[in-house]
Amino acid sequence: MMDRRGLLGGLAAGGLLAATGARADERPRVAITIDDFRFDDGPLISGDTRHHGILDALYFERIKAAGFVTGKHVESAEARAHLESWAGSGHFVANHTFSHAYYGGAEPGDLGADIDRAADLIADLPTWRPWFRFPYLAEGRTVEGRDRMRRVLDARGLMNGHVTIDASDWYVNQRLLARLEKQPDADVMPYGAYLIRHLLDRASFYDGLARAVLGRSPAHTLLIHHNLTTALFLPMVLKAFRYAGWMLIDADEAFADPVFASRPDIAPCAHSLIHQLAKADGRFDDRLRYPGEDGPYEAPSIDALGL
Repeated sequence: MMDRRGLLGGLAAGGLLAATGARADERPRVAITIDDFRFDDGPLISGDTRHHGILDALYFERIKAAGFVTGKHVESAEARAHLESWAGSGHFVANHTFSHAYYGGAEPGDLGADIDRAADLIADLPTWRPWFRFPYLAEGRTVEGRDRMRRVLDARGLMNGHVTIDASDWYVNQRLLARLEKQPDADVMPYGAYLIRHLLDRASFYDGLARAVLGRSPAHTLLIHHNLTTALFLPMVLKAFRYAGWMLIDADEAFADPVFASRPDIAPCAHSLIHQLAKADGRFDDRLRYPGEDGPYEAPSIDALGL
């Protein structure tokens, strides 16, 4: 079984972690944002171990992440204690609704009530920030619906906590869980190798697209989830980004970038902010796909690896 050091060494030898010699002011920057905090136990590790594994990885790299919290998963006293440990470590807490409903549909429901119900659970935490992330990154199906959603945020003084680097880490996690259900002693490291390749590939794509659309590399926000693959492989993911030339930054530094004030005039309005800006620009349709990221894009490659 390959260990973590061996996995990173293999990726480097294969040219998948290409360190750059760029000056610090030219290197792309990325903050970690984590959605859908859950603390229930799962295969291999408990919910408590999963959470503290993520905290340890962030502590080792000395960065502060943003956690976008879905209220329905954090109502228990145990969950509250974990959120307090997250905030106590200096990481930011933000709103991801209570129900994680889909607000890009024909009948999106009451977004304001969903936000407020989650806020009741998290707004008193010391590192709460007025950032909000739409479930499924879906802001509205029509112009009217999109603008209604934006008014809901404005009325609450919330900023859209956009993702710039979207990815399908959730799908890699789903595949690993399926394998462990059938084979509890399966080697997990190939899933880590795939995850690193996938995240670096998506980061390169969205940074290149951003440079084409904006003429610069903005401060990026990477979307990952509070799941098993993050707990197992976040230390390697962060090291891989550093080795590939990325600067790891705090989430509040990223969200201070002016790009996050953008409100692209498109409908439907969804996906990565960079995807939205490219669509609104009109010159980059040949570089976009719909949806921007999804499991079916990754399935053939994962299947070919026998994972």
